[in-house]
Amino acid sequence: MSEMSLSGVDKSRIRTTPLVQRRAIARNLALNLYRDAGFDNMAQAQRKCQFGLKHILALFRMK
Repeated sequence: MSEMSLSGVDKSRIRTTPLVQRRAIARNLALNLYRDAGFDNMAQAQRKCQFGLKHILALFRMK
């Protein structure tokens, strides 16, 4: 076994959640926030919120 294979990166046992799962969680959160705000059409909700911070803050009920 070479010394290279025992480097710090290879010895690391830290596991992270795959990006696909994180994206699904974020998507589900956004969909639920849109539904809670009264949107029936998710495409319309996305278009309305993508250009304005005030709409996003309203979803989170922030001032």
